[in-house]
Amino acid sequence: MSEVMETPIGRTIDGRYQIVRKIAEGGMATVYEARDVRLDRTVAVKIMHMQLAQGPHRDQFVQRFQREARSAAAIANTHIVQIYDTGEYEGLDYLVMEYVHGVNLRHEMNRQGTFTVRETLRIIGEILDGLAAAHGVGVVHRDIKPENIMINDRGRVQITDFGLAKAASQATLATTGMLLGTAAYLAPEMIENNQATPQGDLYSVGIVAWEMLTGEVPFVSDNPVTMVFKHVHEDIPPLKLNHPSLPAPVSDFIALLTNRSIERRPPDAMAALVRLSETLDALSPADLSYRVGNQDDHATSLLPVGKPPAPHAAAGTDRVTDTDRAKGSPRAAALPSPSGSDAGTDHATTEVISDADATHPGSADSVPVKTRGRNGSDGKPRRSRRTIGIIVAVVALLAAVGGGFAWWYYLGPGSYWEVPAADDVSCAENQPCSLKGADFASYERTLKVSGIPYSSTEQYSDTVRKGGIISASPAQVGDRISKRNNETMTFVISKGVQKLTIPTDITDSASANGKAPVAALSRIGFSNVRHDANADQYSMDVPEGSAISVSPKPGSTIDHNEQITVVLSKGLMPVTMPNIEGMTKASAKAALEALHLNVTFTEEFSDSVDSGKVASASAKTGDELHWKDSVSVVISKGPQMATVPNLVGKSTSDARKALTSMGFKVKVNVQVKKPNSNDPVFDMVSGTDPAAGSSVRLRDKSGNATTITINVV
Repeated sequence: MSEVMETPIGRTIDGRYQIVRKIAEGGMATVYEARDVRLDRTVAVKIMHMQLAQGPHRDQFVQRFQREARSAAAIANTHIVQIYDTGEYEGLDYLVMEYVHGVNLRHEMNRQGTFTVRETLRIIGEILDGLAAAHGVGVVHRDIKPENIMINDRGRVQITDFGLAKAASQATLATTGMLLGTAAYLAPEMIENNQATPQGDLYSVGIVAWEMLTGEVPFVSDNPVTMVFKHVHEDIPPLKLNHPSLPAPVSDFIALLTNRSIERRPPDAMAALVRLSETLDALSPADLSYRVGNQDDHATSLLPVGKPPAPHAAAGTDRVTDTDRAKGSPRAAALPSPSGSDAGTDHATTEVISDADATHPGSADSVPVKTRGRNGSDGKPRRSRRTIGIIVAVVALLAAVGGGFAWWYYLGPGSYWEVPAADDVSCAENQPCSLKGADFASYERTLKVSGIPYSSTEQYSDTVRKGGIISASPAQVGDRISKRNNETMTFVISKGVQKLTIPTDITDSASANGKAPVAALSRIGFSNVRHDANADQYSMDVPEGSAISVSPKPGSTIDHNEQITVVLSKGLMPVTMPNIEGMTKASAKAALEALHLNVTFTEEFSDSVDSGKVASASAKTGDELHWKDSVSVVISKGPQMATVPNLVGKSTSDARKALTSMGFKVKVNVQVKKPNSNDPVFDMVSGTDPAAGSSVRLRDKSGNATTITINVV
């Protein structure tokens, strides 16, 4: 391994995963705790060993990594460790996985030794639930063993290490050191034919259950070859064989999972879950509390001296011979006492031994008795007062004990559990004591030790830290939970303050969120959205009511009650049309564009405005406009000019028509008149004033037409 990968702690992979510490090391890879700096969360990074990356089977191991990522990613189940990312760093493939706060099942096995039936079946049920999701999408785990079963800090199961490839399996089978930890759990068909099936996973689960209950696997050997031979050629012995006190439905269920014939196992984990449910229905509270080692499977009952019980006294019990009993056979020891029955003791009477001789006073089953002949020394039947008194005393004692036990079991302390106190919650003396705020992970251990059944749900809380108890039912320390009515404690556990993500499109006015951002944030669940209308701003680009800015920035994940400040757009700002009359074009343009108005210019003749100055505009001075409104401005070209035509020699009417058509006003000046008349002699234009060729305004400053005088002779 390179120097870099020998000490990756403190390094950052792909600029994202900062390695914190080593968690575990296996045959194929090392797992590290790391920090995803991009999402600010703890993850587990699994990095392939250098010797595998550089070895002849590199492609096979890389395929396993990739298969593990694809397999786990295809399964949506809380009991499966999630895969977040994959990649390659300095030639080594790696997986980024969910970080499980807890330990693996092997650690718990080493710590506890054996498990109760209740805890075993709970864990097996959660393993099967995760495998059911995997089998449902066609994924077979292939390597179920305690090392691959994580128990998180809430006591829940999470399965890891998916995707064991066939090539990897063959490499494992060929490598003694890597096989020993797995061989104890491999199904016969996988060992013999390398055949991976859902039933093979169930076989492994059954071996795990066996080990949890007994503290050992059914086949033990330092030689993995011997171990796999046993799995292929020998049946797993029923648990009841060596542990007769173990509830029969549990032994039968595990025998079903570990049947050497693949056809006789359930077809998949979902079918196994159904059988597990049926098994649980058949178990009593005492069955669920059973733990190998707590009860003596081999020598318990005190039997009367004399004739042994009849073979039919206990259904399904082997006949016990006197030889068995003399040798202290476990078969004999496992039989129940007759409990006062006279069956099989027709030639014996019963006599109470003194209290000093009783090993367990107060229990009807533990009152030792001894027998003596019924006949007197003379062989004649007789019944003395002393004998009758003894019988009456025994009956009274048994009735008292039985009645006391019945009260204890059905009405007294044996009929209920009391809600235990939490170590991390202080309560005033003689005052109601709530469990609110207690750390559930710690309290859960108390529940398990007490054997109290419970269930829990999670919800967010602004006041109770993550993992704390929000509420419990029953709610107070000392409250009772009935054992006879299938009551359980229920808990609501805090997930901490709810975190939400500000939508990335919250400032996009075209999106549904962006059209009404304040309402959208509230609808998502943010409870502290601050919008100050006085802080809203006019905007050229953002429509009225949409967000100009959101802080924290869109895409941020924050507590739902963290303040979010929103500045909204007031739309286009209103402006007043300025007085631009008489301004030059350049000045008018600068004045209007300063108000963000869109201005267009045209030119027209003006009799009153000098050329180049503003003659008129589409908006009047003082009108209310808004940014981006359009304004049309007319620039004066000055007065319209025309050239006086040469009209000499034309008639008066033709000259008049020509000038009026041009827009001039005409005045006629008759220079030579007929005698006694104002009419011209020849009716012929002799000239004009202004003279022909002159450039003349068509109108004066008041807009009146200019007068052209024609001289007529």
